[in-house]
Amino acid sequence: MFQPEWEALPRGELARLQDERLRRLWERLDASPFYRGRMAGSRAARAEPRAALSDLPFTTKADLRDAYPWGFVAVPPEAVRRLHASSGTRGKPTVVAYTDGDLAVWADVVARALAAAGGQPGHRLHNAYGYGLFTGGLGLHQGAERLGMTVVPVSGGATRRQVTLIQDLKPHGLACTPSFALRLADTMDDMREGRGGGGSPSSLAYAVLGAEPWTEAMRDRIEARLHVKAVDIYGLSEIVGPGVAIECQEEQHGLHIFEDHFYPEVVDPKTGVACPPGTVGELVLTTLSKEAMPLLRYRTGDLVSLMDEADRPCRCGRTHRRMSRVAGRVDDMLIVRGVNVFPSEIERILLSFPALAPEWRVVLTRAGDGLDVATVHVEQQAGAIPENLAAAVAGRFRAELGLSFPVVVEAPGALPRPEGKAVRVVDQRGQAEGARA
Repeated sequence: MFQPEWEALPRGELARLQDERLRRLWERLDASPFYRGRMAGSRAARAEPRAALSDLPFTTKADLRDAYPWGFVAVPPEAVRRLHASSGTRGKPTVVAYTDGDLAVWADVVARALAAAGGQPGHRLHNAYGYGLFTGGLGLHQGAERLGMTVVPVSGGATRRQVTLIQDLKPHGLACTPSFALRLADTMDDMREGRGGGGSPSSLAYAVLGAEPWTEAMRDRIEARLHVKAVDIYGLSEIVGPGVAIECQEEQHGLHIFEDHFYPEVVDPKTGVACPPGTVGELVLTTLSKEAMPLLRYRTGDLVSLMDEADRPCRCGRTHRRMSRVAGRVDDMLIVRGVNVFPSEIERILLSFPALAPEWRVVLTRAGDGLDVATVHVEQQAGAIPENLAAAVAGRFRAELGLSFPVVVEAPGALPRPEGKAVRVVDQRGQAEGARA
């Protein structure tokens, strides 16, 4: 552990710390233009902060957009040391501000995450997350340096050059999106570097992967092809960036949420009522130590479940609660002819076929009868025999999901490769309507 005095804090002491930090949070919220009026009638929450949270209002992405750009900032302008922004993949980006203290906390939690993944002082980290307004690149960079690692700040793209750097500089760890990790594996195969007799292709021992949902089947492929132990890192720009939670190498079962800085709840997406442990709902986070832009009960849109550490302590010794890996997003769920399905369920079925590559997408169109059609396009593995493969996959979809997806098996390399987050759903329904108009 990087900070065992915090990461292994007994649950009772952690609860007292959370109450103390929540009380200080109310004071910081008074300085936020957005929260000043909203919190005026919530003084009773100071007595029992955790118990009172469920009575306080949620904060949403729409709130952040409406208050753009400074409506949530709770410190003077001269105290803001850095600005980041969300990726904007689901609409207008939201700006996030950081003080020196915020940056120090962020570096600490990312250092914790890297240590949980297997990172150690003196290790080299190949950081292929994008640098810039996106929090991934700089977030992992500063955390790695905080841990005492050497950072290779490659950012995204230029995969052949990246493979060469991995071979030459021999990093211990890789940080990138899961889809880019597999793209690196493809490029390693193409370049035929370091594949001596099927042994380890490089020096890499662990991979810290995040910024997009991924399945256990995807993990199996990444670990087999890169010969690494792959762990899931979670974060979002609005809260801090990467480093909110991480799987540990010991179990790879649930992500430890750093609860001394981020207070988690899971609620029913429709009613907002708290879900019991083990039930999937929407993750809600409250920042306990953020100075520049504190957030109260922020609805992340990510669907997870919370584990109860009292019932099943982790072998790594961390006491902070774990959450499941993100099953999908509230707004990601596809409704195809009355049936609900998440992209992660589609990926799980596709990757159960060894002849299929992990490059796929769902294209949504609208048929002449006005009903939606979801066509799954997926690449075959190089050298695979595609005979009857599409029919077999379509049959599996019918059997497991109750949906008749048209399946198109594409040649290797046919689908576009993203430089950042993987694009899994392409909605062309509006295009068809525009053409008819």
